[in-house]
Amino acid sequence: MSASTPAPKKLFIKTYGCQMNVYDSERMAEALASDGYETTDAPEGADMVLLNTCHIREKAAEKVYSELGRVKKLAAKKKADGGEMLVGVAGCVAQAEGAEITRRQPLVDVVVGPQAYHRLPELVAKAKQGEAAIDTDFPEEDKFARSRGPKAKRAPTAFLTVQEGCDKFCAFCVVPYTRGAEISRPADQVLAEARDLVERGVVEITLLGQNVNAYHGAGKDQDWSLAKLIRELAKVDGLERIRFTTSHPNDMDGDLIAAHGEVDKLMPYLHLPVQAGSDRILDAMNRRHTADEYIRLIERIRAVRPDLALSGDFIVGFPGETGAEFQDTMSLIREVNYAQAYSFKYSARPGTPASDLPLVDAAEASDRLQRLQTLLHQQQTDFQTSCVGKRLPILIEKPGRMNGQMIGRSPYLQAVHLQAASALTGTIVEADIIASKPNSLEGQLA
Repeated sequence: MSASTPAPKKLFIKTYGCQMNVYDSERMAEALASDGYETTDAPEGADMVLLNTCHIREKAAEKVYSELGRVKKLAAKKKADGGEMLVGVAGCVAQAEGAEITRRQPLVDVVVGPQAYHRLPELVAKAKQGEAAIDTDFPEEDKFARSRGPKAKRAPTAFLTVQEGCDKFCAFCVVPYTRGAEISRPADQVLAEARDLVERGVVEITLLGQNVNAYHGAGKDQDWSLAKLIRELAKVDGLERIRFTTSHPNDMDGDLIAAHGEVDKLMPYLHLPVQAGSDRILDAMNRRHTADEYIRLIERIRAVRPDLALSGDFIVGFPGETGAEFQDTMSLIREVNYAQAYSFKYSARPGTPASDLPLVDAAEASDRLQRLQTLLHQQQTDFQTSCVGKRLPILIEKPGRMNGQMIGRSPYLQAVHLQAASALTGTIVEADIIASKPNSLEGQLA
């Protein structure tokens, strides 16, 4: 580095929550790269610390303030050493709390919501001038448009946001209030970013959206559906695998179902949350579908893709849920049979329609969650075991912890450990599955 070239500034981003936040953190790092920031793996000594927050889990805001307390100590040490640490809060907690964050924790220099990441360099410049740097607006301009930095090599897998926001207004969910209304990226913009990712070494892309299957991005002649987008992405040379998450049952149309049987690059893994198995609870949640409609939908998808691995979300103890209604959820799980699932005890999100409803007894809700998770864990174990003895195509992603070990992914999104050369990173190899572990499979090159 020449004497005239300033040393790069260190940027530490801590990412909470969903895959979209992972993607957004990459966007923020790219936006700040033009200001001379390079990402670092540790907050100690960083020139800027950015917390990319999630509002889905219980007490999300309080956890952010607790983390800011730890960052405050690091900032004090940086100042004592003659430096300066900028502190920013981004994401859904930033959107929900706004200026309250800087009031409660004056340490924070920048507050930026999910819709304004492209304005981050301007906000940082304001903060350095001692001006208020808070942006939680929903801007008119294209929030996905951004300048790209150098064509750095990428890992074999990548997220690509194609849709953001939600118009469903489920009674328990804060997303419509923090991410805004549904908006879809133009198809040509998505295709261009996909080609760019492939040029940088990406082999598998996961399309992201709060309701990704509600995608309706502008195409050359008319709006494209998610199925149309997937079919066009499948034509991109070098892109070998396509996934998408998260979907809503009401947006799972016939063309998207057909794509699971017709597009070889579309992986046989689907995350399709149902949340509950009681029609009364589904109605109270404002899900706008019945348990039977969900089950019939799964049957249609499995008819075209029999080996489909299904994942779901479940909320236990939603306000008013009776023991019999909980059993309806258990019955649905037994009928559908999940390869993987996420389950939570209901907790109120401030400002949502269900937040003021009386809660189910905490001990009873915890007991229900334990029983539900026991059933889901058994189903996941059974699915893992069913893969032993099969030969599967595995995308090699990165080195494992053991000498000579590599980690890859099966078509069903399972982690697979196997002995292989690191030179195989980014390639798809055939492997025989020889053992099932609690959260992974063990394979050997065929």
